[in-house]
Amino acid sequence: MSTALTPTVAAQETDEPPRGVPAIRYLLSKLGGAAISMVLVILLGFFAFKLIPGDPVARMAKERPMSAAQMDQLREQLGLNKPMIVQFWNYLVNVFTLNFGDSYVYKQSVASLIGEYFWNTILLTGTAAVIAIALGLWLGQRSAWKHGSWFDRITSGTSLVFWSVPTFWLALLLLMVFGGSLHWFPTGGMTSPSPPTGAFDKVLDVASHMVLPVITMVAVVYAQYVMVMRASLIEEMSADYLTTARAKGLREDKVRSRHAVPNALLPTVTLVFMHIGGLIAGAVTVETVFSWPGLGKLTYEAISGPDLPLLQGTFVVFSAIIIVTNLLADLVYRQLDPRVRTA
Repeated sequence: MSTALTPTVAAQETDEPPRGVPAIRYLLSKLGGAAISMVLVILLGFFAFKLIPGDPVARMAKERPMSAAQMDQLREQLGLNKPMIVQFWNYLVNVFTLNFGDSYVYKQSVASLIGEYFWNTILLTGTAAVIAIALGLWLGQRSAWKHGSWFDRITSGTSLVFWSVPTFWLALLLLMVFGGSLHWFPTGGMTSPSPPTGAFDKVLDVASHMVLPVITMVAVVYAQYVMVMRASLIEEMSADYLTTARAKGLREDKVRSRHAVPNALLPTVTLVFMHIGGLIAGAVTVETVFSWPGLGKLTYEAISGPDLPLLQGTFVVFSAIIIVTNLLADLVYRQLDPRVRTA
């Protein structure tokens, strides 16, 4: 009598479900969650900013004298005197057409302003993210493998200190010491008032302006990677498969790099993606302190207005970046961890 199982029975007796349907269901559920989050962001982007005190027309009147009739005419041109439902409909149309309207202050389309400043923010935050991730993960795995040593104590203590430091305080401190007192680095902006002409000199000029803001962003972010990586690797170090690897004759550095670290990296994947989005969205403080011409500084100026179209546009862009990075984190984590795929 044959003991071979039919494909249907074999599939029922395995723990792993059919590959196609669960993957599609998982993807659709995550896309649906991201879509719902984006809808809520769009709604919040309109109604929340309507509650911000301040009259943009009154601010424009301070810059140049206006009569009451001229102020009423300007409100009509900006659509601020229209019923709330009409303003909301116009806002929705602008969002879904990626228009966002025109900035009250810059007298320029919000979409063009975001496109102009976006890459400056990516340059700054991208550089900081790469350095913070590489430094944090390296220090975290070294600290865990030397758990209890002086290196571990110094690394953990320093990380906890930087993790607790407010970003704006550290930015101001670095600005006063290394920019104001020592004059080692520029105090603000992205380029010098009289930028050099050569291509290489221009790169060096921008790089010198990036040093202090990048150090600020790295210092307050890398510590979280250190602590999470350290905790994950310490947990993995007691696993049986590492004992088996040592019993096979592998050196400690091979046990760490080939077996322990790859598994310990799993919990940090979500953290990395979340921080990439959060780092971009959190650039408001750093860019404002160092006068870096990016989306963060643009958002601060929009709040000061209030420049509602510009504020709504930057809010939607920042929120979309965070939602997309969180979605990517879920998808990548599923590919890296087979337990999620079989759940």
